Amino acid sequence: MILTKGTGSPLLVFCMANEQVITSIREHADAMLAEYPEYFVVDIRIKPTNNVKLFVDGDSGVPVEKLVSFNRNLYARLEAAALFPDNDFSLEVSSPGLDEPLKLHRQFVKNIGRKVAVTLLDGSEKEGTLLAATEGALTIEETIGKKKEKKTTDINLNEIKHTKVCIVF
Repeated sequence: MILTKGTGSPLLVFCMANEQVITSIREHADAMLAEYPEYFVVDIRIKPTNNVKLFVDGDSGVPVEKLVSFNRNLYARLEAAALFPDNDFSLEVSSPGLDEPLKLHRQFVKNIGRKVAVTLLDGSEKEGTLLAATEGALTIEETIGKKKEKKTTDINLNEIKHTKVCIVF
């Protein structure tokens, strides 16, 4: 990546080119996953070193064998598409880890019944069991106070900064 003072145009060109490459990678990944409707692309990231990270999730999780297969298949597709100069890139296909926030409606639905931590745009947090997920809102059941009273809370998605699944032992 080239950073400059002044106009910053090289950075702008890099960002625009990067978005075009991400769009192309998404198209290849979606085409690859078309025969597997239970799996879906969550996110794509490209580091300045051309390290491509593709996060794939599934309605019931993703077996490691599938991730390996997807990696090989997508690598061949990206090589054939020649998206990177001299095909100088690396590819990692993985499922999003527990430290990654939920991004898609399908992920919220998949995690109904699990404990989640919701960070709101104002910085406050709500923690509870995810009861429902619609296209516009989440419903969680919070446990409040020493008496551990249950309270159901609806949260509009446009009020949420991020939501993560809590690890419960």
